Amino acid sequence: MKYFKDFQKVSYLYGNEALPTLTQNLSRYVDVVDQIKDDISFLTFYTIREGYRPDQVSLQLYDSPLFYWTFYLLNDNIRQQGWPLTNVEFQTYIQKIFPNTVLTTRENISTKFKIGQTVAGNTSGVSGKIIRRNLDLGQLIIEGKVSFSTGGETVTSTNGSGAVESLSIVSSSDEHKAANYYTDTSGGIVDLGVDGSGNLLAPGATKNEITSEQAYYNVNESLRQIKVIRPDLINTVVTSYKKAIRE
Repeated sequence: MKYFKDFQKVSYLYGNEALPTLTQNLSRYVDVVDQIKDDISFLTFYTIREGYRPDQVSLQLYDSPLFYWTFYLLNDNIRQQGWPLTNVEFQTYIQKIFPNTVLTTRENISTKFKIGQTVAGNTSGVSGKIIRRNLDLGQLIIEGKVSFSTGGETVTSTNGSGAVESLSIVSSSDEHKAANYYTDTSGGIVDLGVDGSGNLLAPGATKNEITSEQAYYNVNESLRQIKVIRPDLINTVVTSYKKAIRE
């Protein structure tokens, strides 16, 4: 990888090898780019277009694909979270990390429908195992894709003591389509209200449901706006960086 070719070499003993190997010191760090990352005189802003890879953005900005690494040093968010996904990659990712089914209720489930119990739908006739619960949102996360009635139904489950529990479900959805949190009219995250019996109140018109898919999409889209070194200064900055990394 050309980015590492200017890194100093050190002797490193790999595993159980008897003799050390001369290799690049990957822990080497210099703060040349850090010194300018908030200096607007060196920077401009760029919006990553759908499907563009880091090397393609580098080529478009600097007529060279080799300066892609500067994007990661300048932008903490893409260094920590990665390059923004394409729409196709995003859909594959979101369904992979949220592969289950969510049943939503307004009833207080703090003392019933525990993790590990099997839930059966009275209308749909299907059943599934509870693997997680979110009491703040009134959610039972059911393992895998299970076709409960999307518009809601009554479900039952037998608890560890052998007693049959009953629950009114207001909706069933794929996990990535279920609520992740709610916001108020100004965009701030808010909790659902609770009545005197511990039952959740309906969100109402003043609370906006943000699904897991939407929450993750918003994060992915935020990664598209990045800081980049001005094209007329890229060679100066890169030369200074390489000189420092060799010392």
